[in-house]
Amino acid sequence: MSTRVKGIACYLLITFGMAWLLWEVAIRFVLRPRDPLFQIAVMPGAFAPAVAALIVRRWITREGFEDAGLRLKPLKWRYYLLAWLLPVPATAIIIGLAISLGISQPDFSLMRFVSWFMGSTELVPPPPYIWMVIPFQLMISAVVATPILWGEEFGWRGYLQIRIFKQRPLLAAVSTGLIWGAWHFPINLRGYNFPDHPIVGSFLFLAGTILLSIIFGWLRERTGSIWAPSLAHAATNSIGGSLTLLLFMGGPNWIFVSYLGLLGLIPLGALCAWLVLTQQLKPIQKLN
Repeated sequence: MSTRVKGIACYLLITFGMAWLLWEVAIRFVLRPRDPLFQIAVMPGAFAPAVAALIVRRWITREGFEDAGLRLKPLKWRYYLLAWLLPVPATAIIIGLAISLGISQPDFSLMRFVSWFMGSTELVPPPPYIWMVIPFQLMISAVVATPILWGEEFGWRGYLQIRIFKQRPLLAAVSTGLIWGAWHFPINLRGYNFPDHPIVGSFLFLAGTILLSIIFGWLRERTGSIWAPSLAHAATNSIGGSLTLLLFMGGPNWIFVSYLGLLGLIPLGALCAWLVLTQQLKPIQKLN
């Protein structure tokens, strides 16, 4: 067995084993996916990819961290800006398609979301000026959450995706996306991302992680840094995921209007198609 294959095998074993064990412990406490404590409880498992990459690089393959892309690259600020703001137009497209196709109506009063989240209809509506705060709060949250999402990206984009098919970046992105999506199965099958359609949603999630792997891998290649995809991942969750949740959750067809729902695959898929057709994807060279 080659060093590369040995490293990948050990990485996957540690990543899946550690996360699935920690998540199962959290789930055994009967925490509902909508419970705020659930996200806190499953957070340690999100660092399993980083822990696995650290162990493999340092002690199993002993290849070190030269190609890990750990440095910030401020001169590549345009790509960081794209990573940060991409969910904004993507979410706008989801909203426009949902309205025009009659799939769902966004609730800008947020009462529907609050009712769904709190499980009650006798609630005080949020103040109308809340939308002067929410977008900026979510954007700041994305920056703050970037070190947390580094826990995944240091493993997926910082180790696996640049090794699994070293000279075939598209195949590497698709393979990593499938593995990354399957890694979420223990929580997704419990209704974490698609509570009304956990099985169908879990497999739909795979399509989303494939597209995100193409985008995040491209950001990593263009910047030479793992921090760009970490920011993109944080923005995906904090901006795209939160906005669609606030506007649509509690209404019909969540499987369509979630950020990684069927409508969300359209803008993300269009960007990925452009990256592939214009031959933007290139093998990642040695980074420092």
